[in-house]
Amino acid sequence: MTAGAANTTSTWFTIPQNDQAKIRLFCFPYAGGTNLIYRTWAKALGPSISVCTAHLPGRERRLTEKPYTSAQSLVEVAAEAITPYLDLPFAFFGHSMGALLSFELVRQLRRLNKPLPKHLFLSGRCAAQLGVRERTTYNLPAKEFAEELRRLNGTPPAVLEHQELMDLMIPLIRADFEVCQTYQYTQEPALDCPITAFGGLSDHDVTREKVGAWREQTARAFRLCMMPGDHFFVHSAQDRILGIISQELQS
Repeated sequence: MTAGAANTTSTWFTIPQNDQAKIRLFCFPYAGGTNLIYRTWAKALGPSISVCTAHLPGRERRLTEKPYTSAQSLVEVAAEAITPYLDLPFAFFGHSMGALLSFELVRQLRRLNKPLPKHLFLSGRCAAQLGVRERTTYNLPAKEFAEELRRLNGTPPAVLEHQELMDLMIPLIRADFEVCQTYQYTQEPALDCPITAFGGLSDHDVTREKVGAWREQTARAFRLCMMPGDHFFVHSAQDRILGIISQELQS
């Protein structure tokens, strides 16, 4: 980063001011997640890869904004917001809901004749074309919804047991779950960028076969990487994931 330079922070993205950057890696959170998921990635990946985090409505500095409940509506607005920052080569990474948003954002950019990513990293998400119908949980009663969060193992027990925090978080998580659970895939040509797909070996909902089916969505190279861990292997296998990202983006 240039001495004295500050990050460029738009409503939607934080863009580090980094003269050494060769490529920007835009990172999108899972349901209920924030940009803090990726807080250590910049240091691990080094200065040539600029880690740019997405800030979705309903969390952090956008806490007072109503979160989106439709994937298509969200990516239409995000595509316009990201366009000023596509002046360098770039790639996308998203985990779970973030993978769905990354994929649909690339397709929206293509529809608008905008620049497209050099690589797409999709993590912890079944291939979109499978039409996997997720169990509808976003509208469960509060007690049952909290039990579903406990089952998914992505919310710390301390948060689940803190009623004030849960009252703050549940509307956001419900909205994010609705984004995923009401998503409808539409057929389009395969993307002209390589895809690396990550899955968790102990993720019983998002299996190896369902993650591997992302290969149908690219006309370029495809790589499937199965990581140790459950659905939230993005944390437990972080070092391995970052090693693969670095390898792909610097090759």
